[in-house]
Amino acid sequence: MDAFEIRKLFPILNQEVNGSPLVYLDSAATSQKPQMVIDAIEKYYREYNSNVHRGVHTLGTRATDGYEGAREKVRKFMNASSTEEIVFTKGTTASLNLVAASYGRANVKEGDEIVISYMEHHSNIIPWQQVAKVTGATLKYLPLQPNGTISLEEARKVITPNTKIVSIMHVSNVLGVINPVKELAAIAHENGAIMVVDGAQGAPHIKLDVQDMDCDFYAFSGHKMCGPTGIGVLYGKKALLEKMEPIEFGGEMIDFVDLYDSTWKELPWKFEGGTPIIAGAIGLGAAIDFLESIGLEAIEQHEHKLAAYAMERMSTVEGLTIYGPEDSAMRAGVITFNLDDVHPHDVATVLDAEGIAVRAGHHCAQPLMRWLKASATARASFYLYNTEEDIDKLVAGLVKTKEYFSNVF
Repeated sequence: MDAFEIRKLFPILNQEVNGSPLVYLDSAATSQKPQMVIDAIEKYYREYNSNVHRGVHTLGTRATDGYEGAREKVRKFMNASSTEEIVFTKGTTASLNLVAASYGRANVKEGDEIVISYMEHHSNIIPWQQVAKVTGATLKYLPLQPNGTISLEEARKVITPNTKIVSIMHVSNVLGVINPVKELAAIAHENGAIMVVDGAQGAPHIKLDVQDMDCDFYAFSGHKMCGPTGIGVLYGKKALLEKMEPIEFGGEMIDFVDLYDSTWKELPWKFEGGTPIIAGAIGLGAAIDFLESIGLEAIEQHEHKLAAYAMERMSTVEGLTIYGPEDSAMRAGVITFNLDDVHPHDVATVLDAEGIAVRAGHHCAQPLMRWLKASATARASFYLYNTEEDIDKLVAGLVKTKEYFSNVF
């Protein structure tokens, strides 16, 4: 199935914006949803809406089967060894905060090190800042190469026997860089540290195998991979999760409650306090079914092809600066850029008038913006429903933007 056929499966893409056919190039912020995902969520609410686990009636059983069935789909999607290692959260941010607040605060002390990189999303910076402040640990940053990539040689210098946690994004939401997380995990383990991966931009685009990667934790969100908002996943190795304490308390996650003490359920439910995100999990399961029907390898190849085409076409626009590696094989379908003398928000506004949706701002990566010596950038991000025609329209829109501001000033 080619991108034109796939596009037809997404109802929202069949519309005009400001009088032009929609060109959606903001999937790194959130992806669009195919009809089968929308149908799966609607069916839950229409036919078997009920709470899970505790009920013995028919609707409760069907809801539990749907919710736990989604967990098994996630397990297979990531190649985790057990559903006990799959914790549902409300998103990547919540997953990373769970690791930081539960594992980090209990296992890091003064004199220890936490290693991240300059390219990290704020969600993979701030939780570790807080752990360092509370514990007295040192927060260290992996330097970036001139093209925005991470050098394993430099990583071996920064990661030391004092390092307890290494936390790196799988794919940069700004540079599109695909990081060598498997190799970084090996370096972390050689030094007695654990490896945490922010997979918000990895899981939607790259076939996962957490056992082969040998990461200790992997976090991602459903809404960036054709699923609904409000649902995310934390994969964690069972041995680590078993030793961790929950950070949310209440119904669902308890085993026994006495007047002055309580005990927790087994994995993974001890981390899922309260009524869980049932419809979200079912929608995520449907999204995984959809992505696997296309094939993650095919999606990755399609994005590499689009990135190469976009790099070639966009480089013809005079005064356009593209950030990140020039080799499209080193990046996913994300291209961040600036147009000389035009603010990124103005670029995005003019493109929107042509029906082209791109993102503008600091992309929740202010340390990286400072490294790039840019206050803000514009970003075009591609997914399985985008085509070379979309990129042609983007380039035409950028030329029009440049001409407009040249005439104004």
